[in-house]
Amino acid sequence: MQGRLIGCAFTILALIAFPLTCPAPVIYRPGEGWTYEPVGGSGSKWQRKRAKDQLQVAQEAFDRGSYRLATKAANRVVSVWPLSDYAGPAQYLVGRCYEARKMDERAFKSYQIALTKYPKVGNYDEILGRQYAIATRFLGGQRFRLFGYIPLFPSMERTAKMMQEIVGSGPYFTTGPKAQLDTGTAHEKQKNYPLAVKAYEKAADRYFDRPAVASDAIYRAGKAWEKQALKAEYDQSKAGSSIALMQDFIELYPQDSRVPDAHQTIDILRGEQARGAYETGRFYERYKRWQAALVYYNESLQRDANSQYAEESRRRIELLKPLAEAQVKRIAEYELKVRNRATIRATNSPAMKAQKAAAPASTSTNAPASSSTNAPAAKP
Repeated sequence: MQGRLIGCAFTILALIAFPLTCPAPVIYRPGEGWTYEPVGGSGSKWQRKRAKDQLQVAQEAFDRGSYRLATKAANRVVSVWPLSDYAGPAQYLVGRCYEARKMDERAFKSYQIALTKYPKVGNYDEILGRQYAIATRFLGGQRFRLFGYIPLFPSMERTAKMMQEIVGSGPYFTTGPKAQLDTGTAHEKQKNYPLAVKAYEKAADRYFDRPAVASDAIYRAGKAWEKQALKAEYDQSKAGSSIALMQDFIELYPQDSRVPDAHQTIDILRGEQARGAYETGRFYERYKRWQAALVYYNESLQRDANSQYAEESRRRIELLKPLAEAQVKRIAEYELKVRNRATIRATNSPAMKAQKAAAPASTSTNAPASSSTNAPAAKP
C-alpha cells in the first residue's frame, strides 16, 4: 500500500516537473478565448506578435475566402490590442467575415461594435451602409436565425430596432433618413399604425430641411392613418388625423406628383367618416336613443353630404324627429316630477316639521315684557 502511494506521488511530481504539450482540437488562450485547431494543422502559424501583422494575416485570409481563419485572426487583434489603431479595422473585418458567411445578425452586431467602440474608424459611412443593407434584407422578409444557424421567422419588431440603431449611430449620414422612414415601414408591416405614424412624424420633424424626406414622411403618415381608419367600425378619429396630414402635405408640397392621390385619400376618408357616423347613429337607434341617433345622422351628412349614406341619413332624421321630440318631452316631464317629489319630501321631513313647530314658541319667548312689570313705582 505504501509502495503504491509512493508511485503515485512520483508520477504526479514527474508530470508537474516535466509538462508536455498535448495536441487538442480546442485550445483556450487568455484574452483570446477558445479556438479550434485540428491536430496536425497550422497550429499558431496564424498568430503574430504585432497588431499590424495580425491584421494583415486576417485580411489575407479574408481575401482568399478563409473566413473562419480571418474571423479568428481579426478577433485576436481586437482582444489582444483593443486600444491600437488596428482594432477598429479588425472589428469591421469580423463583420465582413460574418456577412460573407450569411450570418447577417452577427455581422450587424459586429458592425455596431465597431461604430460604438471605434467611432473614429475611417470607413464609418461604409459600415452604416452595410448595416442598412442587412436591415433592408430583413425588412424584405429574410428570416432571423437562432444561434446564427437555425432559421426562425421574419420579425419586423427586431428589424425596426435595427433601423433605429442605424439612425442612432448616424442620424445625418446618408442612411439616417432612409432608416428612419423604414422604421415606420417595419411597424406598418406589423400593422402597428400608431408606431408607424410616430416614426414618420419623427422623420418629418428631424429632416424638415430635406423636402424629399419630409414630404415622404408626411405622406406615409397620412396613408398609415388611412389604413387604421379603414379598419375602425365606429371610431373615426384616425380618419380625421389622416385628412389633416394630407391637407398639410398638399399645402406644403403642392407640386408633388402625389397630390392627386392625397386629394383622393381625403375624399375616401370623408366618406369613411360619414359611414362611421351613420353606423354610430344606427347603434343608438337600436337602443331607442333617438336624440343621440339624430346627432350622428346629422354628423354623417356634415362629413359628406354626397356619400352613399347621405340619403338614408336624411330619411332616418325625418323618421326619428317626432320620436326624439316626444322622448325629450317625456324625459323633461320625468325630471320635473323627480324635482317635485324631492321638494315635497324635504318639506315633510321630520327636521322641517320640528322647525315649523319650534317657530311659535321662539316668538312668544322673545316677546317684550308686560307693561305692569316695567311700570314705575307709585308715589306715596
